[in-house]
Amino acid sequence: MTKEVLIVLGSPNSQRGKLSIISRGRLECCVKLYSKGKLILCTGGWGEHFNTSKEAHAVYAKRFLIEMGINEEDFLDFALSENTVDDAVKIKPIISNLGKVVLTIITSDYHLERVTLIFNEILKDVQKKYVGAKSTFDKFKLEQLISHEKKAIDLIKRNGLYYEDL
Repeated sequence: MTKEVLIVLGSPNSQRGKLSIISRGRLECCVKLYSKGKLILCTGGWGEHFNTSKEAHAVYAKRFLIEMGINEEDFLDFALSENTVDDAVKIKPIISNLGKVVLTIITSDYHLERVTLIFNEILKDVQKKYVGAKSTFDKFKLEQLISHEKKAIDLIKRNGLYYEDL
């Protein structure tokens, strides 16, 4: 039997663990896609660019999802990652013991192209769907994020991905 796994990619939180608008958007998207029997995998450890708090980002994400009504027994281990490539690498061993899976990878709309590029490379043999939570940023902020993504995608296309399988 195929197991469905909703993967929520990590994103910023404050030093005190308050989830950013990006994080809440992704997590609210997860709640909408969730139904009994689906498994949840939260990513995000620590990093200067997204989490300098005491607890891993995934801890805050799980706490939010439980508060929104997701059953604690439906959570898989955390992928305590530092970036998007690390997300895919650290997810691989967690899902390897589940048998046949279909992953729904939840990120932000502006991040979708890069996530697809990375996950299609690192998790080649796994069935995947991608969902981009709609951004609510003003035009200027959204353009900054899209510009950052385009640069990151160009780097990947030019240099390839560097990662080590666990």
